[in-house]
Amino acid sequence: MSEEKDVKGQEQKSGRILTNYFIVVILLSFIVAGIVFCAFNTAFIEKEKWIKVAASQQRPNRKILPGRGNIYSVDGKLMATSVPRYYTYIDFKAEGLAIDSFLKSKTNGVDSLSIYLSRKLKNRTPAGYKAHLLKGLKSKNRQYPVYEGKISYSDLKEIKKYPFLRLNRYKSGFYTKEMVQRQKPFGTLASRTIGDIYGEIEESGVTKGKNGLELQYDSLLRGEAGLSSVRRLGGAWTNVVEIEPVDGMDIRTTIDIGIQDIAEKSLVDMLKNIDAESGTAVIMEVETGEIKAITNMGRVHEGIYAETKNHAVADEIEPGSTFKVASIMVALEDGLCNPYDSVDTGNGIYIYKGARMTDHNMNHGGYGKISVEQSIWFSSNIGVAKTILKGYEKNPAKFVEGLYRLGLTIPLKLEIPGSGKAKIRMPKDTTLYWSKTTLPWMSFGYETQIPPIYTLTFFNAIANNGKMVRPMFTKEILYNGKVQKNFSTEVLKSSICSDKTLEIIQKMLLGVVEKGTGKVVHSDIIRIAGKTGTAQIASGGSYRTSGHQVSFCGYFPADKPKYSCIVVIRRPRIGYASGGGMSGVVVKNIAEKIYANYMAFDIKSIERDSLAVLTPVPKTGDKKELKQVMNALDIEINDDKTETNWLLADRTESGSEILLKDLPLIEGLVPRVTGMGAKDAVFLMESVGLRVNLQGSGRVITQSISPGQRISKGQTVLLTLK
Repeated sequence: MSEEKDVKGQEQKSGRILTNYFIVVILLSFIVAGIVFCAFNTAFIEKEKWIKVAASQQRPNRKILPGRGNIYSVDGKLMATSVPRYYTYIDFKAEGLAIDSFLKSKTNGVDSLSIYLSRKLKNRTPAGYKAHLLKGLKSKNRQYPVYEGKISYSDLKEIKKYPFLRLNRYKSGFYTKEMVQRQKPFGTLASRTIGDIYGEIEESGVTKGKNGLELQYDSLLRGEAGLSSVRRLGGAWTNVVEIEPVDGMDIRTTIDIGIQDIAEKSLVDMLKNIDAESGTAVIMEVETGEIKAITNMGRVHEGIYAETKNHAVADEIEPGSTFKVASIMVALEDGLCNPYDSVDTGNGIYIYKGARMTDHNMNHGGYGKISVEQSIWFSSNIGVAKTILKGYEKNPAKFVEGLYRLGLTIPLKLEIPGSGKAKIRMPKDTTLYWSKTTLPWMSFGYETQIPPIYTLTFFNAIANNGKMVRPMFTKEILYNGKVQKNFSTEVLKSSICSDKTLEIIQKMLLGVVEKGTGKVVHSDIIRIAGKTGTAQIASGGSYRTSGHQVSFCGYFPADKPKYSCIVVIRRPRIGYASGGGMSGVVVKNIAEKIYANYMAFDIKSIERDSLAVLTPVPKTGDKKELKQVMNALDIEINDDKTETNWLLADRTESGSEILLKDLPLIEGLVPRVTGMGAKDAVFLMESVGLRVNLQGSGRVITQSISPGQRISKGQTVLLTLK
């Protein structure tokens, strides 16, 4: 009986378990069905409702503007950088616009706002601002400017706190439009070559280059915009960066700020003296082709000059008498003349095929019989033309082929968008008219178009022992201070002519300055060689009333050329138009100033003064290491008054002892590292949060961020060592 009870009890227990299990399954089924129903209801029936709810929890995505890359000079000085600027507006049709407050409030009304705006912006009186704002209210304009100009971010932060504008966006209707302004710390220096950008931010969230290097390297400078969204998380709005912006790369140019400043000042001084329309000056390093300075100044108001069109690379102009050098070089190469051949220039007037050709001294009886060499010295149109006619009158194509052979028309592929090309016509070219007088007039620089930088490239090849190199404006492309790409010298033509011809031409160019039309260019400080040029400017098919263009192209020092230079001046209104007396004088001033500031002397060639025995000065740096070096060299040091671990080393007046001074380090400010070696300088800069880019070797001579400036973490500083 007990066994039967046990079996029966187990059956009852099992039955209860099954019942409970069934009940649980039924309940879970209802729950699952409910979940499925709710999911279906949410996904399909109430879809639109929940999409609206989701949208209310997330604000529209915003582009994060990347930092446009900076443009630097060759020595690391900042030439172009971006800063944000803002236009300010009021939407006078905003739904929540607090009109009563605007008109009547003493603390947040138009009267108070007008006073604040007048004090800050100073372009209207308080009454003027009140009238301006009331006009906007009356017009119901949705984009009514508070201030017509652009303001900085710091000014914007202040203005947002002004009466009425400090109300929220919906009550005040106040909003802004962000722009990017490219600032050039050195003003007009090389401004047209550096270029400009469009101020508007594109839909892609980046800025766009407009001209110059800004346009050429726009894809590298502009960077890539990021993306952020504002979402409601945990009851609060949170900014979420979806895609990080990528800042643009930096460009280090070949421009030397010091030489650029010399070139611009020398040119502008002359332009003002002769009241010229415009002028161009370009300085190239002979061996490398690096453009060290390029300036294009035009008259914007009477007596006021500024960077205008980039004439140096864009103008396809008749070069004038500087072209005579190429003409005689072709004749010498073809063996059709030698420098001492005689040519009769007569009384300075020569009629050829019914056309009148003159020399600049025709009013003084002309040059008579002179040599080919003197034709270059004295810039005789007749002398050069007769020399070329003698050799090529029956075969002008041979002359033009010789010009092409010199490399005058080789495309330079400059880094400046919109640059021109050299155009030298051929006798059988149907696109350019060849007349019976084209050959002689071409020989002295007419009826052909050559941008100034092409002429400079040709003269630079003469200075460079015949090797023609491409002018270059960019030295490096950098990202976060690290070099991504280096640009090196590109040889366009290994030799433009034979060594014999080159030597003759070099002597001729020296003779121009020492014996000919360029005598005024002669300097007692530095020897200059080059060629003057004066040409009438054609306008409407006539040369009679269009004014003159004067030029000088050459190089210095003549014995061992370091720099080549061209200066072109257009339409002077004061004085006799002269390539030597105007453009040549500018070249002379540039050469002398560069010589005084930049030309290095070989110390070994200087006679030693046996009485001057000076103690060598160690590099500035760590105190312990300095003392260790001085002790090892048995040099007396004076550090009694030093207290810091970083010392500045200097020589005492007697020169027999080294004086060590404290090098103060102030927290938050850029330290001074000039005089240090690379190791100490890098350590000190990186220890305060700066990135370092080194150039050269030896001890630090310049740092791109001046000592004492406020530190921006992660900023790159260029240290130049020598």
